[in-house]
Amino acid sequence: MRSASILSGVTAAPELALVLALAGVVTALVAGLGLAAFLRRRSRSYLLVALALGTLFARPVVATMTMLDLLGPAPHHLVEHGLDTLVAACVVGAVYHARSAGDVPRTAGGRPDD
Repeated sequence: MRSASILSGVTAAPELALVLALAGVVTALVAGLGLAAFLRRRSRSYLLVALALGTLFARPVVATMTMLDLLGPAPHHLVEHGLDTLVAACVVGAVYHARSAGDVPRTAGGRPDD
């Protein structure tokens, strides 16, 4: 009977499924750009930004799991708020490291970026 519940959840909210699919694609692209920026600069602040963007990609995944009844409301809220906290921590860490004297961004060739 679980498969009937999954199918009824999708047919009951096709707009939600479309929005979640679009959000998944867009956040995956943005996370990919963040990863590319990190691979080019190789600094801790770029790593933290890439992790924050990757965490944003997890949000539509969690929402889709909830829509498909694979994740209940209580775990959904716990995971969503945990992801929000992780995004905030990564962004604050990135700003801190970008402004500290020890975090010198490097180019792809390994030279300091001026």
